[in-house]
Amino acid sequence: MQQQFQQLDTVLNRYQSFWRFEPFFQSLDQDLPWVERSPQLCEWLSSLSNQQIEFYKEHNDELGNELARLLPETHILSQLTTLRSIPLEGITLPRGVDAGIPGRKLEQITSMSEAALKHHAGSEWLEWCSGKGFLGRILASQSQQSVTSFEFQAALCQTGQKEADQQGLPMHFVRGDALSNDATSVMNPNQHAVALHACGDLHVSLIRHGCRKGLPAMTISPCCYHLIQHDRYQPLSTVAKASALTLSKNELRIPLQETVTGGERVKRHRYLEMCYRLGFDLLLRSECGFQHYEPVPSIKKSLLACGFDAFCHWAAQQKGVTLPTFDAEHYLKLGETRYWQMERLSLVQQIFRRALELWLVFDKAIYLEEQGYKVEVNEFCSKQITPRNILIRAVKA
Repeated sequence: MQQQFQQLDTVLNRYQSFWRFEPFFQSLDQDLPWVERSPQLCEWLSSLSNQQIEFYKEHNDELGNELARLLPETHILSQLTTLRSIPLEGITLPRGVDAGIPGRKLEQITSMSEAALKHHAGSEWLEWCSGKGFLGRILASQSQQSVTSFEFQAALCQTGQKEADQQGLPMHFVRGDALSNDATSVMNPNQHAVALHACGDLHVSLIRHGCRKGLPAMTISPCCYHLIQHDRYQPLSTVAKASALTLSKNELRIPLQETVTGGERVKRHRYLEMCYRLGFDLLLRSECGFQHYEPVPSIKKSLLACGFDAFCHWAAQQKGVTLPTFDAEHYLKLGETRYWQMERLSLVQQIFRRALELWLVFDKAIYLEEQGYKVEVNEFCSKQITPRNILIRAVKA
């Protein structure tokens, strides 16, 4: 695993200029930023039609093959970012255990539950950042062992406890702050800790506390790497601390740009919203003298149907800006052009997303090895169910 980490580290360091940027802002410049370093890459990118850009956004392997021609060392990324899938047979749930769990979420939870059960160590469970205890319900029903569900929000604890009691499951909800040192009070040496999509510092705190307490096993699916208390990522392992790579909060968002492909309606909403936001940014710069991007609040998708002119007046009202008379059609066309430039740029960053995510995941996994755990990093479900499908499985050696 250390060798894999170091190979990823070498490629990411060497090709920083190809992923360390924000396509939204870089799209302001009509010229591609790699003209001098990689003119052939820029020539290829500029030749792509809108339809080709869309194709490569949804077909990462084909994109990787094309870019490996133009950025030769990146050919190894496909190999370095391929993980073994955990073989799962599926589990049968008792009636009612899945009550209230949305379909795609249920697939994630049952897959992770089965993966945790396959390498269970300990005589009880600790469900970290449990929410309503969906994961804990399945583990309790399958193993007949007690579950401590640790959650910050009191309302979720109350709802989860009520549901568990109704189903007769051996679950005990504890309200507490996973980021505090007091969080170790819910831990004991018999627990196998599980965390599904615990964000940023929340999964890091489990790893740190769990190692101190010597928990027999931890099964963790990380998520939202940017939700940290520091301005920059704080490595855990010795090898990551020795790396020249430093990551800002914005750069920690890059792996999260990969999402499950939505339907045509979702794609259309994203296209309109991004074109509107990019066009409005150009309007403010050209007509109102703005020199920096002015962030606009989230908008209800239904309002997008009212058109670009209505969006601009809504956004201006939100920001307290008085707009002059402007040519809406002109700025919408500029926004659309800038949208495709943004998407063109993002293709290059796209091939580094999984590499960055695994750099972060391997850092945690290697740290766990350093603390005396036997560790595997696998995929517990398909990317179609969730792109955040990486699972760290650690058992005390």
